[in-house]
Amino acid sequence: MSSLSRSRTISYLIFLVIMWGVNWPLSKFALEYTPPLLFAGLRTLIGGVLLILVAIPNYKKLNLRRNWPLYLLSSVLNIVLYYGLQTIGLQYLPAGLFSAIVFLQPVLLGVFSWFWLGESMYGMKMAGLFLGFLGVFEISAGGLAGHLSITGVLLALGSALSWAFGTVYMKKTTERVDMVWMVASQLTLGGLLLLGTGSYLEKWSDITWNIPFISVMLFIAVFVIALGWLVYFKLIGSGEAGKVGAFTFLIPVIAIICSVIFLGENVTWNLVAGLGMIVVSILLVNIRPGALRRTSE
Repeated sequence: MSSLSRSRTISYLIFLVIMWGVNWPLSKFALEYTPPLLFAGLRTLIGGVLLILVAIPNYKKLNLRRNWPLYLLSSVLNIVLYYGLQTIGLQYLPAGLFSAIVFLQPVLLGVFSWFWLGESMYGMKMAGLFLGFLGVFEISAGGLAGHLSITGVLLALGSALSWAFGTVYMKKTTERVDMVWMVASQLTLGGLLLLGTGSYLEKWSDITWNIPFISVMLFIAVFVIALGWLVYFKLIGSGEAGKVGAFTFLIPVIAIICSVIFLGENVTWNLVAGLGMIVVSILLVNIRPGALRRTSE
């Protein structure tokens, strides 16, 4: 990573994978008390407002008149389409299959970064990205039973594509905008759009405002949404997007481990095999061919 020390990069990656991993079981818990679109809008809007409060001392870096198209497009790609398509798509497919398709994103991100960001691509890296996707698919194999909906598959692919395009877009704009304002703006705009859609399609009276729901929502808003997206794009802006994306293959692993611990779900051989494939995939993506040649000499 160009502008981050190795130790800080590792710390950021650990934080990101854990926070985005626990998000899945926590969100599953919270959805017992709230409609999905309103929940998605609330957590992203709260996260965006918190980051705006942090960014206000540097308000001059906002440059809203010049940068508003960048903020709007980023919010549509990374928040509205990514979360919106997920929320709708989970109604058409089993969660395991849907998540496996969404985590095609790191593979797409590696290819898009090669095309549009000029990042390196070689056989070992491509094999690693594909192996990581197979690992996620293997982990999700237990949830593949059920009716296969073409609509659900298309929505899952749309979610993966929007996340990949949004990440590449953020990488291309890192030198033109302040990162904190970029993340704060996309979360706030995306949260408002999701809340507007949710208010039209769902009922606020269906939300149960109890302590468990409020606590989980605030935790997700602060650590998963606000800090999570900020750390993710800090990593993307400081290094190769394709390599950072490979580590996101670990997110389903953390999600399932947390589900086993807190929701009583079972450990399966699919999880063990998938985890092994993901670890190997990360090694393949992050080993440079030149390093291997020097080692063999």
